[in-house]
Amino acid sequence: MPRGSARLGTDCRPVTWLGVNYWSRAGGPLMWRCYDGELISTELRTLREHGLNVTRSFYYWPDFMPAPDRVDEELCDRFADFLDRHQAEGLTTIPTFIVGHMSGENWDPAWRGDRDLYNDVWMVARQAWFAKEMVRRFKDHPAVAGWLVSNEMPIYGDARTATAEAVSSWAETVVNAVRAAGATQPVSLGDGAWGLENTGHDNGFRIRHSVEICDFLGPHVYRMEDDPVRQHHAAAWVCELNSTFGAPVVLEEFGVTSDFVSDANACHYYRQSLHNSLLAGATGWIAWNNTDYDDLADQPPYLHHAFEMHFGLTDRTGAPKPQFAELRAFSKILEQVDFGRCHRAPSDTALVVTSYFDTLYPFTRAEDRSSAQTTLRQAWVAARLADAPPALTRESDGLADGARLYLVPSVKQLLSPTWYALERRARDGATVYVSYSAGSHDEQRGPWYAHLNHLFGVRHQLEYGLVNPIEDDEIVFTLTRPFGGLAEGARLSFRAAGDASGRVFLPVVPLDAEVLATDAHGRPALLLRQVGSGSVVFSTYPLEQMAAGTPRVNPEATSTLYQALASHAGVRRPVTVDDARVSVDRLLHEDGRSFVWLVSQSGEELTVKPALPFGGGLFDLDGTALSELTLPRYGVRVVEWRTSD
Repeated sequence: MPRGSARLGTDCRPVTWLGVNYWSRAGGPLMWRCYDGELISTELRTLREHGLNVTRSFYYWPDFMPAPDRVDEELCDRFADFLDRHQAEGLTTIPTFIVGHMSGENWDPAWRGDRDLYNDVWMVARQAWFAKEMVRRFKDHPAVAGWLVSNEMPIYGDARTATAEAVSSWAETVVNAVRAAGATQPVSLGDGAWGLENTGHDNGFRIRHSVEICDFLGPHVYRMEDDPVRQHHAAAWVCELNSTFGAPVVLEEFGVTSDFVSDANACHYYRQSLHNSLLAGATGWIAWNNTDYDDLADQPPYLHHAFEMHFGLTDRTGAPKPQFAELRAFSKILEQVDFGRCHRAPSDTALVVTSYFDTLYPFTRAEDRSSAQTTLRQAWVAARLADAPPALTRESDGLADGARLYLVPSVKQLLSPTWYALERRARDGATVYVSYSAGSHDEQRGPWYAHLNHLFGVRHQLEYGLVNPIEDDEIVFTLTRPFGGLAEGARLSFRAAGDASGRVFLPVVPLDAEVLATDAHGRPALLLRQVGSGSVVFSTYPLEQMAAGTPRVNPEATSTLYQALASHAGVRRPVTVDDARVSVDRLLHEDGRSFVWLVSQSGEELTVKPALPFGGGLFDLDGTALSELTLPRYGVRVVEWRTSD
């Protein structure tokens, strides 16, 4: 199956943005009042010297639009100079119109009053007018690379009035104004891509509408996690979700404040976020942000959000912080692999995204969506650690064809026709894996499966209204026969977790299913039913749901199970590593070269010897042949896989 990896481009050439969100350290959001052109040139030069090519810039709305029918011409002149300095330093910029919200504070133009940003027709027209005026002035400047409507509008706009109809109309009105003013550059919303389809939370924004009117999607990701591996994949998971819509994905905001992380761990975070998001479909990266603002401690937002002062890649003096080296190294990798002509390798593994995550069905609950989000992310991480990086197939778009392995992890709800469609995929030769879940709350608790007993070849033993709690803190699967490279007697251990509704198992009696593994009490834990030329594999425990709720759990035994499933299903994996702490993925160059990423999730140095089931050899990017590789702590290596064919 193909995996999303669309690209921005101009004149039929791909464009890769690698840069920073930019406020000068002279003024921060108020930089246009105390404009220092020479300092700005110095700051931009530092960015370029580190391999960056773009900034995201901001029209601080209260200053640029002091009246509903007037823009500040002096500030526009300063912005023109700002563009000239970008051009002189070999950079471009992406201006943002409605700013609005920034770093923990909302700023309104003095004339707004209490007018609603989405539903007040006059107010929407004023926003569109301002965007049009800025585009009209600067659209022909060669330093303008794109346009963004807002900065995190879901935070700035009134959540109480943010219906899907109102938000979509607002977005379309402003984007149409940008295009009507003559903009030829790519346009997006700057909303953080926080729509229902990516978060499970209904804030009025719809990604499906965004891709109809915008040229790219721009996720903003600042996750607080309880597991290092999930933290390292936080931005990547969001990019993967966005990539399912077919539009280019630019990781528009990500980064760390030095108040929350040490220098060494900031480097690890940047390295992991950059490379993992690339492998998840991102084709642009704009870090938050260029510099620290210690000298603005008395100025909002830094006055009350002190940690916001220290997201910079340079410190208060303009000296590079350690994490800046990670962007420079990443820039070099992009150049070495000729990234603009690469695309993601297809995958034989499909992760089924339940439509109950991205669709508001009647008489369902928000907890269903949030549980689906965390469980799916955990399964996606586990599959990556199994060297079987999956393509996402959204149920709301129809179940994709062509996968050898379909993963349906700890899902309570799929649409009735989807269960039958999964059985047809198995009958046609695929392996379909499902793990049980009764949900995450006690309302209509239980499996919403269309034909549970028939699909899995069992007879369930549920009692109405009751669940079967997991008695043990550690769940042990013991293999009753060899399966997918696992030997008979092999043991897989999982940590039990969850509340009274989630920490449960499904008691079954096998009928035409074979028991692959039993639990510590001798009960069926993993079963296989042959269906046509394929098979259905069923776990009676909610493995991924439990792992998703367990701190510092990864890598865990689900990755081992997924490796076995991939082997059983015949998933093609040209390069693998027999260590779940190292994930393997590939990019393919249009000239036929295959570049392999090895990403370590180990807190210590590792030496690994990759397996090459299809033969060939691995070579460093300088052409040196490799039989084993050493990865530093949380390190990344990029090599080339060459075959005789």
